[in-house]
Amino acid sequence: MPGTLLLDSEGLPKLYRKDRAVMALVQAASEEGIRVATSAMTTLEADYDRIHPARIKWVLSRIDVHDVTKEITDQAATLLRSHHLHGHKYAIDAAFAVIARTALQPVTVLTSDPEDLTLLCGPAVEVVKV
Repeated sequence: MPGTLLLDSEGLPKLYRKDRAVMALVQAASEEGIRVATSAMTTLEADYDRIHPARIKWVLSRIDVHDVTKEITDQAATLLRSHHLHGHKYAIDAAFAVIARTALQPVTVLTSDPEDLTLLCGPAVEVVKV
């Protein structure tokens, strides 16, 4: 069954660094026809320490990078208001959650922050700690 595997600001750098667990999940997803994706904001937020720019470019050329549009930020603002959250601490997670909620289902998110993303993504999105 097709779906989406979304990498957040911890999952994406682990892919850059060839983390075995994340590489195995991405490989399995690709073999099953599951889209591997992230958000444009996550590419900025991800840790680039000691990662060669060519490696970053290569990885990003092989996954879907979702734009963060005004429509997404409007939906993210609504999502934050509905959970009584605000500020930069939650802004990127909220935009990421909107992308997760609208991606091809079923959706799995790889994150280091399962609590916030589980709340923001809702029950239709599986959130996995990496």
